[in-house]
Amino acid sequence: MCSSSWQNFGQTILFRRGGLFFKRYFRPLSCPTLLSSTVERKEKYAICPPQVFSGIQPTGIPHIGNYVGAIRNWLKLQKKYQRVILSIVDLHSITTPQNPERLRENIFDMTACLIACGVDLQRCILFQQSSVSQHAELAWILGCMCTLPRLQQLPQFKQKSDKLKDVGVGLFTYPILQAADILLYKSTLIPVGKDQLQHIELARHLARTFNRTTEVLFPNPIEMIGHIPKIQSLRNPANKMSKSEENTLGRIDLTDSPDNIREKVKKAKTDFTSRVTYDPDNRPGVANLIKIHEALTGDTPEDICEDALLLDTARYKLKLAEIIIEKLKPIRENYIQLKSDRGYLKTVLEAGQLKAIQIAEATFSEVKKAIGLT
Repeated sequence: MCSSSWQNFGQTILFRRGGLFFKRYFRPLSCPTLLSSTVERKEKYAICPPQVFSGIQPTGIPHIGNYVGAIRNWLKLQKKYQRVILSIVDLHSITTPQNPERLRENIFDMTACLIACGVDLQRCILFQQSSVSQHAELAWILGCMCTLPRLQQLPQFKQKSDKLKDVGVGLFTYPILQAADILLYKSTLIPVGKDQLQHIELARHLARTFNRTTEVLFPNPIEMIGHIPKIQSLRNPANKMSKSEENTLGRIDLTDSPDNIREKVKKAKTDFTSRVTYDPDNRPGVANLIKIHEALTGDTPEDICEDALLLDTARYKLKLAEIIIEKLKPIRENYIQLKSDRGYLKTVLEAGQLKAIQIAEATFSEVKKAIGLT
């Protein structure tokens, strides 16, 4: 939410400051102004209705870590909030080299997967980022307000660039595009992992800068961090499970067949101790399997280990594989059905594009007027 507590009552905002309640009226795309809780810096934010925004890159089929860490949370948020926007952020994906045909297919794969997981198209706007040109246009304007030292503070550029021989400028500046994604829809609630916190702070910084130097248009985007299980690679538990991992045995994709799931869990790296115990520091491989079990069933690590007292790690892997297969079965079946109807997936993205453009055009029109372009 914005920096004061508030609720949306139709067209009325009730918010609290200093123990007092005030009413403000808002238009969905034109937000009033709110003085930040950081009074001494006199920072202002616009008051906007709760707006959830999140994005996912189309760099492959989502894996089980994506599901429990992000997608499943979106399904909860779409039931709680009236305004939820989910973007397939294809412009972010091209910060590293992509095969054009594969990328094109990945966009449809991601669309089918998200719907198969339960994204409700009546409650959410689901669209392809590049189909809304205002993302790139706002990113340019925000980039002109961002300093080089501010970007150099972000750690992810170094982490990603270390793996590349030739590093593109886009990999350095993509956090500005991420800020544009958020601010374009005047988003107030941003579900992210802890590794993205500095990028959300950059979005706040750019919102403050724009509001202070031109006109108060943008709200204060607040990160939403709940208890998000951190699922590691099955083959290298020191690293996070990733769609880009070269060894496909390291991840379980949501569309994997039962036989593939059994093989991957069977070959998951553990250790030479046969007992099933939860010790992330000394037994990271086994602990990772237990985390997956916990994320899918809600059972605690203690209960899981107690139930597995009579099992060695090999037999526990067999049990876990069947749990995963059962949980992913409806997603896989829905995905196969959706993927066979490309026309429907195109219709979904086009409908989402129209809804997103309606909001984006209104915001960007305000931005251009505020900085003197119109």
